[in-house]
Amino acid sequence: MPAWLQTIPVWLQATLLLAASNVFMTFAWYGHLRNMQSKAWFVAAIASWGIALFEYLLQVPANRIGATQFSLAQLKILQEVITLLVFIPFVVLYMKQPMKLDYLWAALCMLGAVYFIFRN
Repeated sequence: MPAWLQTIPVWLQATLLLAASNVFMTFAWYGHLRNMQSKAWFVAAIASWGIALFEYLLQVPANRIGATQFSLAQLKILQEVITLLVFIPFVVLYMKQPMKLDYLWAALCMLGAVYFIFRN
């Protein structure tokens, strides 16, 4: 690991890598619904696999780094919160779907999960 990277706190390294990973994951899972509706499903699946490779190239080191400081449950909740934070702008800005109040309620539920998983 480069020396400059060691100066970044573990929680921040894991969070940034998970956030980048989630961008790729979201496009791999849902991007084909906007761009590849006229293509056969297996073409969309192959394209999604290609995108997912980049997700895994970020997600695996994120979890390895994060596991040095977080429990597995904490890593999972962190990933779920990041997923929601990435998914909402994706849905609204990229997929052009309306913002829903339900996203706020889901976020509040996630805050509860964060509280219970990260409390001492």
